[in-house]
Amino acid sequence: MHGQSAYRAWTDIALQDIFSFLALVIYMGFAKVPSLTDYWRRGKLYSLPFPKSVMTGKKFFSIIRALHLSSPEEDAKNEGKRGTEEFDRLGKIKPLYTEIRDACRQNYQPGQHIAIDERMVASKARVSFKQYLKSKPVRWGYKLFVLADSKSGYTWDFFVYEGKSSQASKNGLSYDSVMTLLDTSLLGTGYKLYVDNFYTSPILFRDLLKKKVSACGTIRTNRQGYPRTTENTLDSRAPRGSIRWIREDPLLFVQWKDTRDVFICSTMHTAHGEETVERRVKDDTGCWTMKDVPVPPAIKDYNRHMGGVDLSDALIGYYEVLHKTKKWYKTFFYHFVDIAVVNAFILYKGQCTLKAKIPMHQKAFRETLVLELAEAGAISTEREEESRKETHHRLVHIVASGDKTQGRLKCRKCHAKTAVKCSTCDVPLCFQPQRDCYNDWHKEQGQ
Repeated sequence: MHGQSAYRAWTDIALQDIFSFLALVIYMGFAKVPSLTDYWRRGKLYSLPFPKSVMTGKKFFSIIRALHLSSPEEDAKNEGKRGTEEFDRLGKIKPLYTEIRDACRQNYQPGQHIAIDERMVASKARVSFKQYLKSKPVRWGYKLFVLADSKSGYTWDFFVYEGKSSQASKNGLSYDSVMTLLDTSLLGTGYKLYVDNFYTSPILFRDLLKKKVSACGTIRTNRQGYPRTTENTLDSRAPRGSIRWIREDPLLFVQWKDTRDVFICSTMHTAHGEETVERRVKDDTGCWTMKDVPVPPAIKDYNRHMGGVDLSDALIGYYEVLHKTKKWYKTFFYHFVDIAVVNAFILYKGQCTLKAKIPMHQKAFRETLVLELAEAGAISTEREEESRKETHHRLVHIVASGDKTQGRLKCRKCHAKTAVKCSTCDVPLCFQPQRDCYNDWHKEQGQ
């Protein structure tokens, strides 16, 4: 890589540098340009003053390349265990992964209605636990199991799916996922959980009820424990709104006729209620008319409260900070930043509600956060500016490797062969009357 030698002189970064770095990462989520280097380009088309005022492009890319979420020593130890059961597939993200999960749980108590669903984090990196889900908007990436507040979309807990495990219980992945996320020693009891047909099973709902957690979800009719009787099923020609149900205490199984048959299981509802939904139906003359049809309370509540994870995904997706990267652990770093920002935004809205204030939009919240992070990192930026002013740049001849003869390398700016370079930046640059890449390049770098 041409620019590798330019970043050879590494200086340790301070906490203020991290504030500046995060300010730019979040800023890039709502101020999009085709390439990261465009944020520091000069000229009429790409003259963005904010990134330059926060951090130089050279330092930003140095931090990105050096970014690791775990210590090299621990990574080396873990790599030595590859191929054994002790190998940790998530070792490269484990420290931040653990901290972000703890922070999500400690700073919020969900409302009574919660939901569990999958989330996909887009990636094309080649790692063993990358998944394909054809039903999701993001089909290729890392699969996360997420517990979210149904009303606000707050991500209360999540874990990364690492692939098939020999330690899975006899009840399967869906059962284990719910039991892992729904830790009543941390969350408490009395909750109402909503899940889709991937998770719903009679044994899961019975075990949740023992933990004093009610549950409701669509169910597959081939699930173990689903009633096998055909005596109480709907006829295929039954009109919309028709209902059949079977109760096996404490479970209620409901079949409801909509555009297609909907099957649902619940431990918190009655079979019939007074609520209706508006649907298009054919009358006796063959004409389509709008009609109110009865809807079971379980389906009404499921539609109302199941979307907690989808709401969280939507809030993240509006201003996602995810950057293209070949390093899988950096993808998780960007996603963890998104989770932290969205959860902070939800907490902020909650405080505004308590104080009877009108909350700002998420974009305005992110803009304010970026400015405050940039201000927190301003001390480091000022020192960097002073240091850069004191740095003396000078031209020297390029010496060929292994001897003292003059060599030639590609100019960083125009890619033509040149015999000189900047001694401080260690970057080959042309310096000719017709082509002064040396001064042009330093102006672009703000030096």
